[in-house]
Amino acid sequence: MTPDTLLSWPTPSRSRNAPPVEARFAAGTAWIDGRIVPVAEASLPLLDWGFLRSDACQETISAWDGLLFRLDDHLDRFWRSLERLRMTSPLSRDEIRGAIHALIATAGYDNAYVQIIMTRGRPPIGSRDIRLCTQRFQAFCIPYVWIATPEVQQRGLHVHIGSRHRVPATSVDPMVKHYHWLDFELGLLEAFDHGAETVVLTDGQDHLLEGPGFNIFVRKGEKLLTPRSGMLDGMTRRTVMELCADLGISVEETDVPVAALRDADEAFLTTTAGGVLPVASVDAKAIRNGPGPFTARIHAAYWQRRADGWLGEPVDYTVPAALASE
Repeated sequence: MTPDTLLSWPTPSRSRNAPPVEARFAAGTAWIDGRIVPVAEASLPLLDWGFLRSDACQETISAWDGLLFRLDDHLDRFWRSLERLRMTSPLSRDEIRGAIHALIATAGYDNAYVQIIMTRGRPPIGSRDIRLCTQRFQAFCIPYVWIATPEVQQRGLHVHIGSRHRVPATSVDPMVKHYHWLDFELGLLEAFDHGAETVVLTDGQDHLLEGPGFNIFVRKGEKLLTPRSGMLDGMTRRTVMELCADLGISVEETDVPVAALRDADEAFLTTTAGGVLPVASVDAKAIRNGPGPFTARIHAAYWQRRADGWLGEPVDYTVPAALASE
């Protein structure tokens, strides 16, 4: 591996390294019915259609070094999901923002992974009229999640192109961040059977779409290609496209054939849970430059911008004591 392909790692500069408000919150926190509880104690009513029907939406938000990243953009997208699912939030935008800050502060984390969730609720027993449901908000906070360890990132992920197709956009809107993951999960099992670490699903027309919790970029020559539709408009994907505009790297949103990935000069995945993740091989065949110089450059820019506070909101570590349950 050459110096221009080595990944640089973020060095926290403002971390507090403070303990949780109480020891019972050390493993994480959850927001349940307006109260903060230890994450292991969080529960959802069995009859909520979020559980029974996967009728829910979510946003996953990260904090690094005491700064929440793109919080307003995440809240915008959360409200877009609510509108498309015809849900009504029982909390205001400001109240949800406050809950996010309180969850992190109660746990005492500098680096956090927060998921905010809206479930449909349940209609009266025996009814399937979801118009009669009252939506429920809940959330949790755990330590920052890396879906690939630093060691795996340095050598690159082994990716499998799944034989299973992604649920089509005409059936389930991919612009809603939802929990319809059976296609992903069965694809993951297929990937594991083939000795790979993750999977990318296609649209059934031999075009790449996305994987479980990530978007994909493929380098061909001096240009990056990324799918233009049929997948979630990931927040890290958006960030990478903005960084590439600043770095003078051309990005084209287009239909990306499977063959383009198999013959890529480089490829990487983008996700809130880790940022920019290099790909080393596809279906056991090594990528030409994996990890490569484009990936390393974008990876470095991503973490440097976050360290500089770009699009960051400082976590408010002042927590109302009444929020923590007895």
